[in-house]
Amino acid sequence: MKGESKVCASCGRAFSWRKKWARHWDAVRFCSAACRRAKVSAKDRALEAAIVALLDARGPGKTICPSEAARRVDPEQWRPLMEPARRAARRMVARGELEICQRGKVVDPTDAKGPIRLRRP
Repeated sequence: MKGESKVCASCGRAFSWRKKWARHWDAVRFCSAACRRAKVSAKDRALEAAIVALLDARGPGKTICPSEAARRVDPEQWRPLMEPARRAARRMVARGELEICQRGKVVDPTDAKGPIRLRRP
């Protein structure tokens, strides 16, 4: 248990074991109360589907920007969807479906700050 880590089901970030979770570590799915409240919505699933569709359309070895998925889900109000698109990408990385790149190199999703690109592994 101690030193173990998991990936948050909502935001996709890695979090580590805490003493207060010792009795129910196996049941812990979220890194914080905010993530537990937010959960994964239908819009989050739509963003994941948009990422998959865009990568399928691009072809192997090609990348997309999370903003493209946000624009596909809501062309008018896409800017508020940028962080949810990044969260969707982090969840997909945790499942092994994506890689997050910066300057052409794969980066850890929890450390990625600034512009990112998404590609298939």
